[in-house]
Amino acid sequence: MRRAVLLSFLVMGLLLGASLSYADKSAIRIEAPEKAAKGSEITVKLHVSHHGNNLMHYTKWVKVEVNGQQVEKWEFSATKRPESETFTKSFSTKVDGPLDIVAEASCNLHGSQGAANWKVAVAEEEGSEP
Repeated sequence: MRRAVLLSFLVMGLLLGASLSYADKSAIRIEAPEKAAKGSEITVKLHVSHHGNNLMHYTKWVKVEVNGQQVEKWEFSATKRPESETFTKSFSTKVDGPLDIVAEASCNLHGSQGAANWKVAVAEEEGSEP
């Protein structure tokens, strides 16, 4: 009987510890200029963070849309995981008008903390009238 109680506590402790250590969703932050000249090309950086980067628990994908169109998607697997718990992905895009950037990352077990949004306005040219 004592052995069964001890074993039960051990199993409960392992399950509770595992659920606490794995209870994390992938988060993302966008780094880009607030304004850019029309016709220019900008670099956008996506900073991803996720506690856990192992065979069982990792960021499964990162995707980004510009003005409603998907422009990049990175997919990961148990054998091809991100380089670390925090990592950065970058891409370039042309500024033909205002940009609405939406990016999201997702954990293979717990999903996403939600999408990040960023807007890039077109900088007014010097000497132009308002």
